[in-house]
Formats: sequence, structure tokens, C-alpha cells
Amino acid sequence: MDASWEASVTDSINAIYLLFSAYLVFVMQLGFAMLCAGSVRAKNAMNIMLTNVVDAVVGSISYYLFGFAFAFGDASNSNPFIGTNYFALKDIPSSSYDYSFFLYQWAFAIAVAGITSGSIAERTQFTAYLFFSFFLTGFVYPIVAHWLWSSNGWLSPNSDSLLFGSGAIDFAGSGVVHLVGGIAGLWGSIIEGPRVGRFDAFGNPVKMRGHNATLVVLGTFLLWFGWFGFNPGSFDKILVPYPNKIDQGNWTSVGRTAVTTTLAGSTAGIVTLFGRRLLVGHWDATDVCNGVLGGFVAITSGCSVVEPWAAIVCGFCAAWLLIGLNMLALKLKFDDPLEAAQLHGGCGAWGLIFTGLFAKEEFVLQAYNSGKTQVARPSGLILGGGWGLFGAQVVELLSIVVWVSLTMGPLFYVLQKLGILRITADEEIAGLDISSHGGYAYEANHEESGPRFYGEYLRMQHQS
Repeated sequence: MDASWEASVTDSINAIYLLFSAYLVFVMQLGFAMLCAGSVRAKNAMNIMLTNVVDAVVGSISYYLFGFAFAFGDASNSNPFIGTNYFALKDIPSSSYDYSFFLYQWAFAIAVAGITSGSIAERTQFTAYLFFSFFLTGFVYPIVAHWLWSSNGWLSPNSDSLLFGSGAIDFAGSGVVHLVGGIAGLWGSIIEGPRVGRFDAFGNPVKMRGHNATLVVLGTFLLWFGWFGFNPGSFDKILVPYPNKIDQGNWTSVGRTAVTTTLAGSTAGIVTLFGRRLLVGHWDATDVCNGVLGGFVAITSGCSVVEPWAAIVCGFCAAWLLIGLNMLALKLKFDDPLEAAQLHGGCGAWGLIFTGLFAKEEFVLQAYNSGKTQVARPSGLILGGGWGLFGAQVVELLSIVVWVSLTMGPLFYVLQKLGILRITADEEIAGLDISSHGGYAYEANHEESGPRFYGEYLRMQHQS
């Protein structure tokens, strides 16, 4: 009776921890909404906030019906590529998963669509969001999650047949979440093309600043807060003691993971602050916010398996990578209003490589073998862990880029050919709020002397 009671208490505490982490990750949706709203022009604020709501509600249904099954289905006929059971949560709770785990993974899934939405902001028809959000959260993302996070995924570090004797380590999703969302956004932005007026007749970039830095800063701190559920929460259980260590268990690894997350984001923010000051001649709050987020994205893969000092290296490199990618984007006339492809795609890719270089074997055993010291696992290349883990990280990176390109690229192309992806130039100049949503997000809006009410916009359309 006592043993049963003790097990029940342990399970309850672990469930509370996972649910609380799920709630934190869901707060990131609010962070994305505020960040996106502040980063676009006022005439498109209502549109971008609505798309964030759509990402959540549409993604919830698609992930419930199909996504969770594709990601974590572990029936006897499941395979390393895709799950085949638990559709519409049939047979949940099971011996493997319960409702708490579903909710936590759902919060991850809807974040992916939010990343992609930023890349195609200010010029996309609302209908297109419904299509790509459903497809991305219900099929494209779950397949990648199955590869890495299901026990029988072909890239999983928990698989019975480890790739290169290691499996790829993507603890909280630098690749699974951020690289997937970033590559999807990359293709959407390329196929749509830049916003009207983003580049002048000579190909020079024209600055299109977001309308509200306050919302950008608010969104950044909300995302920072939510990342403490995103990264430390990925342990799933907190009451897991490590063998031969009476004072250490998952609870100590959870704390260390929160520290590495904070250090990487903070370092990237500082480097971006001074780096952009040198390049543009002034201190830019929005650039620093993106730098902070870039550091978080990069550390998300290896947050549980690296030392705090390595997290500082991660953030330092992520900041310069983001600055460089943004400069390259302008030269290539690539227009991403939220820098989502550069931030989530570029820094997510760096996070995978970073993990292959700096993962510490002791921490890998804690994260994936509950601290069992009699097991040997490949670790970071720079720390003498061999090429196994590094090779698996490179394979994960390339596989995600190919998979998302082969799925989301054609989807955006078809939507464009059907005429349901990009809005017309007139609608874009007027603003999506007035042309698609009946009015502006703010009562008093005089931006670009456009129509103030939906009726005025319709009269202008008839006159033209």
C-alpha cells in the first residue's frame, strides 16, 4: 500500500510539472502575437494577431485528429518514419502517454505555425493561413517530431537502433520546432516575393519598421518566460533520481537547463546590442530582442547536455550568425518582416551543430539514460566524444531541410498558382486590416492617409 501511495505521489508531481510546463509553452503564443503585432505596420496589426489565433485553434484540431498520432504513434506496425495510432486520441491514456503529455506536445505544435506566419506577414491572404497551418501542424511537423522524439524514430536518441551509435540530440526542438518553422517560412516568403515598396527601383532596401516597439519588447519577455517551459519542461518528469547520487536527479538537470537557456539568450542579446551599434550607429531595441530570441532558439537543442560556459559560446555565435543572415537577406532581396527564417531557421541549424560539438557525456546520460553511468554514449566532438553525435546532428539538419522543402514548398507554390496566397497590390497598400478584416486594430489610425473604415475602402475599390 505504501509503495503504491508513493508511486501515486511521484506520478502526480510529475504530471503537475508537465502540465505547468505546457501552460508556460502556451504563453509563448501570446508572446508570438505581441512580437508579431509590434513588428508589422499598424495597418496590418489586426491581421497578424488574428493569424496567431488561427494558428492556435486550427492547429489544435489538426494536431488532435492527426498530428499526435503521426508524431507519437507506437503501435506494433509503427515505423521509424511515421506513427500509426492514437488518431483523435483513441486509446489515450496508454501505457506510454497520457493527456498531460498530449497537451505539452500540442503547445509545441502550434508554435511552429506561429513561426512561419511571421515570414509571410503583411501580404498573405487569410485563407492561405488556414491551409498551411492545418497542414504544417497536422502532418509536416509531426513527422519530424516522430523521427526525433518517438522511441522508434530513426533519428531518436532513445531508439533501439541508434544512428551512428548515438542518435541525434534535439532536446527541445532547435530542429524539430524552429528549423521546421523557419524553412517553411523561407519557402513561403520566397514564393510570395517581397512586400510592395520593400526594395526601390534600384534594388536598394527600404526600411519598413514595425509600428510598436513596446509590443516587441513585451512579446520578447513573454517568450523568454515561456521558454522555461519549452526547454526545462522537455524532461517530462522531474522526480527521477540519478543512481548513486542521493542529491541529484532530473530536478538538478532542470535547473541547469534553465540556466543554460538564460545565458545563451542573454549573451546573444548583448552581442547583438553592440554588434548592431557598430553597424548602424545607434542602439536598437528591436534588434536586441531578435538577438535574444536567436540565442534561445540555438540553445534549445543542447540546453540539457551542455555546460553553462558552452551556452555563452552558443549565444555569441548565434548573434553574429543572425546579424550576418539579415545582411545576406537584404543583398538577396529576401523579405521576411519578422526575420523568422533567419532567426528560427539559421539559429536553429546552428543549435544542432553546436550540440554535436559541445554536448557533455555525463549530461547526455542524465537526459537520455536517467544518469546510468555504466552506459557509454557519444558526446560533443570538441569534448572528445567522437564523430557519432556530430554526424547524427548533420543528418538531422539536412533531413529537416529536405523534408520541409519537399512538403511546404509545393504547398505554397500551389496556393500561389490558385491565387489564394498573396493579396493584390491595392489591398497591400491599403493594409490587410481595412481590406480583409473590416477595420483597423486601433481606433485612431492615420497611417499613409489610407481609408479609415471598411466602407471607405469598398467605395475606393468601386471607383477604381
